[in-house]
Amino acid sequence: MAELTHFDERGASRMVDVSAKPVTLRSATASGHVVMKPETLALILDRGLTKGDVIEVARLAGILAAKKTGDLIPLCHPIGLDAVSLDFEPLDEQTLRISATALVTGRTGVEMEALTAVTVAALTVYDMCKAIDRGMVISQVQLIAKSGGRSGDFRRVPNA
Repeated sequence: MAELTHFDERGASRMVDVSAKPVTLRSATASGHVVMKPETLALILDRGLTKGDVIEVARLAGILAAKKTGDLIPLCHPIGLDAVSLDFEPLDEQTLRISATALVTGRTGVEMEALTAVTVAALTVYDMCKAIDRGMVISQVQLIAKSGGRSGDFRRVPNA
């Protein structure tokens, strides 16, 4: 099993030194679900909420969050992202799937940026719709795939 890299030999927290790592193209994709009343999802998709276009506001929130990941997670490196994109897809009448992909040419990966983008986008959906549906559930936030770096590629096996 791999060792935890955010602790030194004495157990003290540390930011991992990536200065000796090569600069490579790295990408990560994450996803998550927001489960809600069917009427809520219909309003989102029809852009019928008075607060505005929920999906576009959530997309912008996710992009901003990815850019701020190093400010939010104490031992995460602040990185200059090359690209971040978010997609929104209804899976059924009550589930909205949010996916985020982050890219960087750098010395450290972008898994945390993709996961942060999905999470903040989901929280934004909740915030914009809570007046009509406080029972929404944010779930299944997970890394789907990553590429680049010393640890190699990862792809989640569906239903595993």
